[in-house]
Amino acid sequence: MVVRYLTGDVSELAQRASAVIDREEELWVTGEVIAEAAYMLNTVYQLPRELVVKHLSAFLRKRNLTPYALDKGLVLQGLLLCRGQVSFTDAMVWAAAKTSGADVAYSLEERFPDDGIEVRRPQPSRP
Repeated sequence: MVVRYLTGDVSELAQRASAVIDREEELWVTGEVIAEAAYMLNTVYQLPRELVVKHLSAFLRKRNLTPYALDKGLVLQGLLLCRGQVSFTDAMVWAAAKTSGADVAYSLEERFPDDGIEVRRPQPSRP
């Protein structure tokens, strides 16, 4: 629904998405939905990362949208990290860790954001 709303692709579906999203009713959006929308916009629609960040940030700034179990400011901050090499999924995991107050996250990704948290990268165990 988010991708249809942002792209206007498939006019009927975009209109139906708008009918839900543009109401005043409070809507919750998960980090997974944000990451999936970013992936679709970047890979399927081939929008540059900077533009994906811009569109998703504007979308999340809508007054009636609230990230589910995530701090909106941290989600927006996480999206800004994606202008570089941080994946959209890692940015949502980072936002979740920061929202929960965790000061440690485990990741195998070298590009996982360490802004304000300690990132531990497990090493293979030795026999």
